[in-house]
Amino acid sequence: MPVREARLNATPQTRIRPSVRDCADGKAGLDLFSMTALKKFQRLESYGLWRETPQDQRREVLVRFGAATLILSDPKSDAVLSHWSLPAIERINPGRTPPVFAPGALSDESLELEDPEMIAALDTVRAAIRAATASPGRLRALVVTALTFAVLAVSVWWVPKALVVHTASVVPAALRAEIGQEVLDDLARLTGAPCDDQLGLGALAALSERVFGPVDTPILYVMPEGVTAPLHLPGDVIVLPRALIETESGPEALAGAALVEALRAERLDPIIPILYHAGLAATFQLLTTAKLPAKALQGYGEARLTADPTLLDTATLVAAFQAAQIPATPYALAVRPENAALASADPYKGLAPSSLIPDDAWVALQGICGG
Repeated sequence: MPVREARLNATPQTRIRPSVRDCADGKAGLDLFSMTALKKFQRLESYGLWRETPQDQRREVLVRFGAATLILSDPKSDAVLSHWSLPAIERINPGRTPPVFAPGALSDESLELEDPEMIAALDTVRAAIRAATASPGRLRALVVTALTFAVLAVSVWWVPKALVVHTASVVPAALRAEIGQEVLDDLARLTGAPCDDQLGLGALAALSERVFGPVDTPILYVMPEGVTAPLHLPGDVIVLPRALIETESGPEALAGAALVEALRAERLDPIIPILYHAGLAATFQLLTTAKLPAKALQGYGEARLTADPTLLDTATLVAAFQAAQIPATPYALAVRPENAALASADPYKGLAPSSLIPDDAWVALQGICGG
């Protein structure tokens, strides 16, 4: 077997992907607790009782910690059933036992846990998020810095840019997830709610884990209409167009789109364009109160749909596809047919790769929007 084909068929290795936030001065939020509270929990597993909706019966699931997500899977088949963003997790029955958690106050899903170590891990994470969010001393120092910039600036352009960059660097993980959800809601006004067939969601989560590994795995969404190109949002959220699950090239084009969008998120913190859209006053309010004005994100979903994507050089793309062991040609033909250079440089061009996910999972994924 050729060396490149052997590499493509090999089991992907766990990878921790660096992000823009990992490299920024003044790490906050997710960076803070991923370096401290989460280190001893990254391999933690336990069983729990999960409900997709309040009307469903509880079912036993295997619960596994990632660096940014909680992964719920079927203990018999190991099929991923749901992905929860750690910063968004809330306890919905405080003071009662056994504790029940949900991936956000408005979510229909719930998870009942009895394992003391897993419960302690979630409590530790939630406490770390609260501590990262409540940092008035640091916020006051940054406010003083921003005001100093206002006095010393030599142009009216430089001050807003400095304020946006500094504000983005201190937005904690929980707030990032909240802002990302608000943008997704604004987007859904135009595209419809994210497709939510249960089998399809499990297949989508399995594809995300195959592309990015079980650690620091982004949450993928497919929108029913209106999204013509992949896009990313704060909170490690990647939105994919429905057309990519209807292509005849299989899951490789969809996987490639998710991979490239994650690279774009690393190049430019997704909070930054949101703050420019919200405006200087809203950015200053976020810096000083950790809250955006009620209508600050209104219309950003539409703006995000029409925004030009960040361009990435071919060498960067090829290296990413090779590291993830995904052929680049299906993505290049389905998403960027003009990028002949990427297709020509595909490290797996001409090879017959093993399927990224089982055939039945791909069929389930194709039905995620209900048809």
